[in-house]
Amino acid sequence: MWIAVIVILVIVVVLVIALISLYNNLVKLRNMVDNAWAQIDVQLQRRLDLIPNLVETVKGYASHERGTLDEVTQARAAVVNA
Repeated sequence: MWIAVIVILVIVVVLVIALISLYNNLVKLRNMVDNAWAQIDVQLQRRLDLIPNLVETVKGYASHERGTLDEVTQARAAVVNA
C-alpha cells in the first residue's frame, strides 16, 4: 500500500518538475523572440536615421557630376569649334 502511494507521489513530482521545466523553456524562447524583434527595430531605426545623410551625399555628388558634365560639354564644343 505504501509503495503504491510513494510511486504515485514520485510520478506526480516528476510531472510537476517536467511542467516547470517546459514552462521555463517556453518563457526563455518567448524572451528570445522579443529580443530578436527588438534588434530588428533597432536596425530599422538606424537605417531610418541614415537616410537624410544619404540624401545629402547624393545631392552633393549630383551637383559635382553636373559641374563635370558641363565642363566636358564645353570642352567638346570648344574642340568641335576649333
